[in-house]
Amino acid sequence: MNKKWKGRTLFFLLLAVLVAELFLCLGIGSVHLSYDAIYAAVKEGIFGPIPVMAPKQGPVHDIIWMLRMPRLLLAACTGAGLAACGVVMQAIVKNPLADPYILGVSSGASLGAAAAILLGLGTWLGTNFVGVAAFFGAFGVSLLVLIVANIRGTADPVRLLLAGMALSTACSAISSFIIYFANDKSGVQSVIFWLMGSFAGARWEMMAAIMLVTLLGVVFFWTQSSVLDLMLLGDAEAVTLGRNLKRYREVYLVLSSLVIGFLVYAAGMIGFVGLIVPHAVRFFTGAGHRALLPLASVTGSILMVGADALARSLIPRTEIPVGLIIALIGAPVFVYLIVKRNYSFGSRE
Repeated sequence: MNKKWKGRTLFFLLLAVLVAELFLCLGIGSVHLSYDAIYAAVKEGIFGPIPVMAPKQGPVHDIIWMLRMPRLLLAACTGAGLAACGVVMQAIVKNPLADPYILGVSSGASLGAAAAILLGLGTWLGTNFVGVAAFFGAFGVSLLVLIVANIRGTADPVRLLLAGMALSTACSAISSFIIYFANDKSGVQSVIFWLMGSFAGARWEMMAAIMLVTLLGVVFFWTQSSVLDLMLLGDAEAVTLGRNLKRYREVYLVLSSLVIGFLVYAAGMIGFVGLIVPHAVRFFTGAGHRALLPLASVTGSILMVGADALARSLIPRTEIPVGLIIALIGAPVFVYLIVKRNYSFGSRE
């Protein structure tokens, strides 16, 4: 079996694993449901005459379609989006420690959320004003990174990385300042919980946009595989092949920030996925982004759905922030990958 068909086979195998995992996780929660009842409710929801978003069709239907299904789909989209953006960010800055939040996106989102919760900024935006403020914070800081990196120079990987670190530090300082002087204990607790990530707020009203943005983002970056491969080689080699990578970096950074902003809006801050998943998948695919991107996306979905199931089931009647689960899983896995393998960024030895 050649490398191309091996990658396709692995992709469809992981996709089957994801579908099976989604079905199994529908049975996990405070209310136990038999898998026969779950299968009947899923079948009725897909092929029945009544739309699945219509409530009060029975307790099993409402638990599955109104609560658990949108939550699991949001988890899958978040894992796929963060993993794909992690691959792209690592190529943009040529840094194996890069993840979707390295260029100030995390700190910008945190600043937006803190300002919304503790200062009431954006309350006129409606019930989801915290997520909206975090989205604009993440996206705005990403644009600011591009502006700073292009001042009196070219936005190469080093300048992007330094600008991102500087603005990230500034946003973190402002967020800490707001939290420190806020006389609102419940608000501070809300900020902390939001920064740890959760899928509890998943609703069908938001899922169409989240799924569309994530899918289009992953597909677009997959079509740019050859350019991402060139980024790992370096600017000098790319110029000899007739490609100027500066504009590509800027476009990819803005689009990645857009995808991350939507995910932050829906699920809060969840780290580590965009760091460990690309590294883990590279051991099986090598450096080529054409195979790496789709496999990393599906692997990220599998990891995130599993982490959400653990977050809901480890402690009875208590939901653990999913960011904590990811960190507890990701840290030892990342150490294992480093210790057990002779790892070189973007390659397999």
